[in-house]
Amino acid sequence: MSMLPTISEAEYEVMKIIWSNEPISTNEVVDKLLESSSWTPKTIQTLLSRLVKKGVLDYTKNSRIFVYTSLIKQEDYVEKESKSFLNKFYNGAINSMLVNFIESNKLTNDEIHELKKMLDERLDKGGK
Repeated sequence: MSMLPTISEAEYEVMKIIWSNEPISTNEVVDKLLESSSWTPKTIQTLLSRLVKKGVLDYTKNSRIFVYTSLIKQEDYVEKESKSFLNKFYNGAINSMLVNFIESNKLTNDEIHELKKMLDERLDKGGK
């Protein structure tokens, strides 16, 4: 994974729309974000421009329509942010994070059972 730029929470919301729908036009991005946010179309266009400048998005221009595609994979970005979160708050130790979540009742019983199921499946596959 190469160096990935840092993006803001607002930019990440735009990226989630793009990752789910790419290639996608400016108007389509705006329409989808207007359903879930109170941002103006101008704000959304500004966020798209920032993401292009950061090297996260690319676009092609078809007539007067801009069509966006991502230059980074969602999985790569989420992995980078997860590692950053772990390092920042838990010195890179996932077990410390899990203990914190479990002991502070931030995980429901259903979430704990799902986590146990995932861990059991991982063990059945042989680790790593």
